[in-house]
Amino acid sequence: MIEVQDRNRVEMSQRERDVLKVMQPVLDGQRTQAEAARLLKRSPRQIRRIQRKLEAGGDAVLVHGLRAKPSNHQHDPVLRQKVLKAYRARYHDFGPTLASEKLADEGLRVGVETLRRWLLAEGLWTRRRHRDPHRSRRPRRSCFGELVQMDASIHDWLEGRGETLVLITMIDDATSRVMARFYQSGTVETHMDLLGRWLRKYGRPLALYTDRHSIFEPQEKGQPLADPAAETQFGRALRELDMELIRAHSPQAKGRVERSFGTAQDRWVKELRLAKAKTCEQANAVLEKLLPEHNRRFAKKAPKPTDAHRRLGPSHRLESILSIQTERVVSNDYVVRLAGRFYQLLPPVYPGERGGRVVIEERLDGTMKIRFGERYLEYREVSEVCRHGGSAPKPPEFIASAADASGKKTGRGTKKASRPAGIQPTTGRSGRTPAEPYPSDGEVGDTAGRRKVPAKNHPWRNGFKQLK
Repeated sequence: MIEVQDRNRVEMSQRERDVLKVMQPVLDGQRTQAEAARLLKRSPRQIRRIQRKLEAGGDAVLVHGLRAKPSNHQHDPVLRQKVLKAYRARYHDFGPTLASEKLADEGLRVGVETLRRWLLAEGLWTRRRHRDPHRSRRPRRSCFGELVQMDASIHDWLEGRGETLVLITMIDDATSRVMARFYQSGTVETHMDLLGRWLRKYGRPLALYTDRHSIFEPQEKGQPLADPAAETQFGRALRELDMELIRAHSPQAKGRVERSFGTAQDRWVKELRLAKAKTCEQANAVLEKLLPEHNRRFAKKAPKPTDAHRRLGPSHRLESILSIQTERVVSNDYVVRLAGRFYQLLPPVYPGERGGRVVIEERLDGTMKIRFGERYLEYREVSEVCRHGGSAPKPPEFIASAADASGKKTGRGTKKASRPAGIQPTTGRSGRTPAEPYPSDGEVGDTAGRRKVPAKNHPWRNGFKQLK
């Protein structure tokens, strides 16, 4: 049997039915307009307008007048046909965005979302949903020391009682064993300091898992460098320690250390509050008491009992490796410059030192060393005035030739003092070249500024005599 649809039936939405339920008692005189306005969150004037419409046209007036009717702002059907025809002919594999741009060049202007709806309706385009990539928790490594995660947490650890601190944490991936320390800032030096503590206690792990901070990834203006050979000071230190550096692409990738910060920000903040810690030293003193108990309670047993850490060898000088190293060229007067300061290298002088490259190590304990190859050089800091006006240590080849260094003149027929082989006279030079030592203090070793007049019998004067 065919069911006959009741023409008096009005299709209404849930919101429209709710309005009708509130307004029906108003029509029956059982509810005031003010009460209906309060329930519908409208003004009494709107309620009176709705009441007049219901009394004049019945329940159907609550339904929007354009329901089931074409929009007043719809495009011309002729334009739609032209757009779809052009799309099928030339842009069948174009996305709605690119196709909208190309159609606009032809004079067929249509919005991206409008074109997308037309293409979906015609079956010319499939909706593409962009879902978040599925992530699963990575299983733990099998051995202690196979992978160690490292990260820093900026938090109000002292709750405003003292200075701002940064917690740097290293956690083993297999066992969740933690080593952490508070620092006043998260710099490359502080990260090196914590790494040195781990190395001295456990040894060298196989790999270190970090984020993509500029401490670990070479960057320029916030963007990673494309040069694969570029490395940071921290990366150079790991290379010398034969440790692999793995940089995560998301915080979820190193979730082990990220979750440990959640525990620390809940528990350790309260412990620091109970201890009334106000300085970095006091916070670290509290942390040293907390870490053994923390590792005892929360550390896991590794799947395999093997320890993957490697011992530090004789060539692994941590004070040198874990330092800020800068390469500089030695000038002719055996001076190197760093950060606007000058350092005079002292004897003994090694072959190739002058004009060679030295490595300046700014160590974590505040000292500085200058290394030439495998040798550490003695030095002293000099000022700019002393560098240009004072004396400098003389190279070894001039020590035996004191007569030349004194600057005495000899006559044409007088026997000259002995001079080392291969050293040419440098009369008139500044005294700062490799062929002649510095003049002694107070002695003028340079003839600059004097007027040089040729001798009377100089061949240069013969041309003037012929003219006369």
